[in-house]
Amino acid sequence: MTIPIPPAGPPGPPSRRPGAAPTQAAWRRFALAFASLAGALGLGAIGFIAAMDPYGLRAAPGRVPGPIMDLNQRFMYPQIVRGGGYDAALFGTSTARLLDPRDLDAAFGARFANLAMNAATPFEQRELARLFLRQGPARAVIFALDSTWCAADADRHRLTFRPFPPWLYAPDAPLGMLRQVNWQSLGTAARVALHRLGRAPARIRGDGYAVFTPPEASYDAARAAAHIHGGGNPLLADGLSEPAETAAADAAMPALAWLDALLAAVPREAVTLAAFMPVHAAAQGRPGTPQGTREAACKAQVAEIGRRHGATVVDFRIPSPVTTTDANYWDALHYRLPVAARIVAGLRAARATGRDDPEGFYRVLAHP
Repeated sequence: MTIPIPPAGPPGPPSRRPGAAPTQAAWRRFALAFASLAGALGLGAIGFIAAMDPYGLRAAPGRVPGPIMDLNQRFMYPQIVRGGGYDAALFGTSTARLLDPRDLDAAFGARFANLAMNAATPFEQRELARLFLRQGPARAVIFALDSTWCAADADRHRLTFRPFPPWLYAPDAPLGMLRQVNWQSLGTAARVALHRLGRAPARIRGDGYAVFTPPEASYDAARAAAHIHGGGNPLLADGLSEPAETAAADAAMPALAWLDALLAAVPREAVTLAAFMPVHAAAQGRPGTPQGTREAACKAQVAEIGRRHGATVVDFRIPSPVTTTDANYWDALHYRLPVAARIVAGLRAARATGRDDPEGFYRVLAHP
């Protein structure tokens, strides 16, 4: 029997197999949706960062800056200055970070912020000090000096591996809202939000102070002595590194011209001090060595600059009962917390009397 075959009709549309490539229109819809979502997320991130204001761009006198939620002090400290809550400031490196502003307030009758930054170069210290001095009349200023101020290459070695945002140090932080849009700012803004919700503490006190050394209860004298005399990396990984090279004593010290200009900008009636910090004697230049000769020349220049501007210049960077005792230090550059209170007391006495410490902790190199 013959089975009839139906007549062929017009061909129908091709069948869509599972997994076939989407049409061009579908790709366009996907790309548009993706771009819209990315744009919305980007605008949301920008708005979130602006609302949290992690770097205190809106800080101003009468408008309190937000909490310090990032450990990179170079981004955080400008807002302390812009907030206008402090009429006195301390500038330096990690060798001055343990000086408590509350002790300085009591010693000098002013409201201090400790703006010393880990491993800050003289250039970075200068930029922060200039920002502070532009804010208004200062009642007191302390420059805590290390041998980096005596370096021959300070004008070339201006920054470290740590990011430094020059726009935050410019008047009014131009285009700050746009410049701060990055992953670091987003993370810091998130921590600010957590702080406001009571879920995260501020990382640094509002006046810039923090105890960055290990707990005193964990002090190990043998380990500290090994760090002091054995060389190698210091116990504190984020600490100050002094120049490895030692230039000739008569080589230029370009950073001292910056110090001269800064002291000239301080009101004459303000309490003004420049102090070489008390690193361990093992890190000091011994008399007669190239390093020792250069340090002495540097101190003489700083003393002359201080006399010119009515500043008290104090030298703790000498062999003394404090700096020759290993038990006072974590490593060759960083003293223990109790030493900090002695430094504040020494600064006060040096300013008041103009005389060297009877116990040999410091010398007064210049006094108004």
